[in-house]
Amino acid sequence: MTAALGVARVTVTPIAFPDPPLLNSAGIHQPWALRAVVQVHAADGSVGLGETYGDAPHLELLGRAAAALRGLDVFDLNGLRERVAAAVGVVDAPDRHGLTGPSSAAKTLARVVSPFEVALLDLQGHATGRPVVDLLGGRVRDRVPFSGYLFYKWAAHPGAEPDAYGEALDPAGIVDQARRMVQRYGFRSLKLKGGVFAPDEEIAAVRALRAAFPEHPLRLDPNCAWTVETSIRVAAETDGLLEYLEDPTPGLAGMAEVAAKAPMPLATNMCVVEFGDLPEAVARDSVQVVLSDHHYWGGLTESARLATICRTWGLGLSMHSNSHLGISLAAMVHLGAATPNLTYDVDTHTPWQLGADVLADPLAFDGGAVAVPDAPGLGVTLDPDALARMHADYLACGIRERDDTGYLRRFQPGYEKKRPRW
Repeated sequence: MTAALGVARVTVTPIAFPDPPLLNSAGIHQPWALRAVVQVHAADGSVGLGETYGDAPHLELLGRAAAALRGLDVFDLNGLRERVAAAVGVVDAPDRHGLTGPSSAAKTLARVVSPFEVALLDLQGHATGRPVVDLLGGRVRDRVPFSGYLFYKWAAHPGAEPDAYGEALDPAGIVDQARRMVQRYGFRSLKLKGGVFAPDEEIAAVRALRAAFPEHPLRLDPNCAWTVETSIRVAAETDGLLEYLEDPTPGLAGMAEVAAKAPMPLATNMCVVEFGDLPEAVARDSVQVVLSDHHYWGGLTESARLATICRTWGLGLSMHSNSHLGISLAAMVHLGAATPNLTYDVDTHTPWQLGADVLADPLAFDGGAVAVPDAPGLGVTLDPDALARMHADYLACGIRERDDTGYLRRFQPGYEKKRPRW
């Protein structure tokens, strides 16, 4: 029997990278996005990588968990969860924007476990000489398809130079943004982040996208900005235009009312966000598509368990994304490659990184898809110089917690986060 491979030490490095002024129902992205890179150092000198949120409350919990992992067998994922739970305790650490739904102690624990679980799977892959996709059950596809993620946005943060995508505040701007993304990344489906303007304006943007991209499946996500009545009206007016409508209204009860009358499936990453949400969601038929996210479902193995539950109950499945770098993208690709019932293209924020990454060789998009790495583990290598630069940016940027609403209030003092708004 092979000797156990234990954890020698863990490092958590908070980082920041430039983020464009992307609008959503909570407000607008700040000039810097916060993340944290987890490195789990094994006793044999190998290092496993994970990536997660970089907000101060989350970093404090990561630090507690990291201190408890010394000596843990890298194959003991159940032990990982037990140690993290003991170190963190029962705590609910919600984010300010609320774009991933309500928080709870269970969801908070899952968010803390996730990057360490990914790092341990990376180490397992190095120890066995196999890619993470094999540890998740084996690949069912060699390439994982992604969707172009469109945002209403300002041309630049006030006082800064415009970014490569420029302004997008009307249907023409959204179509131009989509053309740029499709040309560069080859995306074969498109998703618009709504909840920013009145529903009729966003319906017009969807119609303009359909005219410009007649073969691309389209999605609209207003992040619970609409009442039930408004959601039903928008669903009727976008019949035949959308492959799914994502989180139009808050809550499982409201979503069920809309789902009963909507001609397209409803998707969510806001009302089904932990396993305890699933029984009611299925009983009410609130949603027909679940957007998993290993960052807050507890890691890759728990996300695979979610996929099995979705398959059991006939729910569609895709993946949600937030601002992320290449370690998270690699984890998503391995998970997507091992998930038989990945029924929709996956979300990604990669275009909005504008080239920033912590990897020595970032994963590439071809035809809107990313090939599954064949190398052991996640198949990616950390760039220590990039990590150091981004850590220095974190220290200098002055942001310690994402606050889309507070940032928009600097320029629109009367702005209020309101769900539903219309």
